[in-house]
Amino acid sequence: MSVPLISVERVTMRFGGLTAVKDVSVDVAKGSITAVIGPNGAGKTTLFNAITGVYEPTEGRVQVSGRDPSRVFSASVAVGALATGVATGVGLAVLVRVEALWQKSVIDLYQFQQAFPWGESLASLWEAFFAGGLVGTWLPLLIGVLLGAGGRLVIWSRTRRTPDVVASAGVARTFQNIRLFPELSLVENVVVGMDRRLSSGMIAGLLRLPAAVRERADARSAALDLLGFVGLADKAEEAAGNLPYGHQRRLEIARALASRPEVILLDEPAAGMNPTETVDLMRLIQAIRDRGTTVVLIEHHMRVVMSISDRIAVLQYGEKIAEGTPSEIKNDPKCIEAYLGKEELG
Repeated sequence: MSVPLISVERVTMRFGGLTAVKDVSVDVAKGSITAVIGPNGAGKTTLFNAITGVYEPTEGRVQVSGRDPSRVFSASVAVGALATGVATGVGLAVLVRVEALWQKSVIDLYQFQQAFPWGESLASLWEAFFAGGLVGTWLPLLIGVLLGAGGRLVIWSRTRRTPDVVASAGVARTFQNIRLFPELSLVENVVVGMDRRLSSGMIAGLLRLPAAVRERADARSAALDLLGFVGLADKAEEAAGNLPYGHQRRLEIARALASRPEVILLDEPAAGMNPTETVDLMRLIQAIRDRGTTVVLIEHHMRVVMSISDRIAVLQYGEKIAEGTPSEIKNDPKCIEAYLGKEELG
């Protein structure tokens, strides 16, 4: 049995006393189009946020290609924590005895109109630092090391699974509210989406080194190809903010595809589109899947969902109430009740 490309395993998301997603499990097969549907407030976008690293699941886990898309603990993390701890410890120990250190290393050695003895000053500073004994030196040093190293490890732990890490694992997404750079051109917006694939640094770019110029040209060419794929090549140099709403949606998809993801998550891509744009969007989503990118979408437009989805998961009040093929979902009593309500008898 093949490993799901995305495996959501009993994920729960709590915000204080509110449970937005409760014990949800969904598997997304490679090469499929999977839809997540449900009434407003069902927890669909919250689930997307948990998958893409915007939120850390309160319970459960999300795996991509059978692996946890998180930063691993490495020697560099340990060395960084130790260095931060030592620096914090030394700083705290100096702060506790700053007056005595200043007296020994500066005031006592300064003579009017004489060259200052820097070597002797540093030696005196070193000696005075360790002359503080347990309370003046070693205790503040130990407390500082623990605070600094512990704080660095807490920050590392809380940033193990951030959106950039999940994106590096091959997951891209769009958002309910369009998040383009309106002043930039279409092609520049798409190039932004290639950031994690580009290796030239800021200095190489500023100095216009040959490798950076070549990489920039290749990125621009790839961006133009993507704009052609989504049907916007003729508007490549226009400002993104001048596009009609439906075209902005297409541009966001092109930018997400620029990172060459294995799976793309589309959050209500048909929102605000007219019928013609909706039909074109359906063709585009199928073309994305045919190019080898798995698609997961949140959508309220049932014509879109039922026409292109291979599997559908239905959420209500944060819980999954059904999962299956479009025909199974269409005839599921729980789904009918969730969308149309239940007739009261008596």
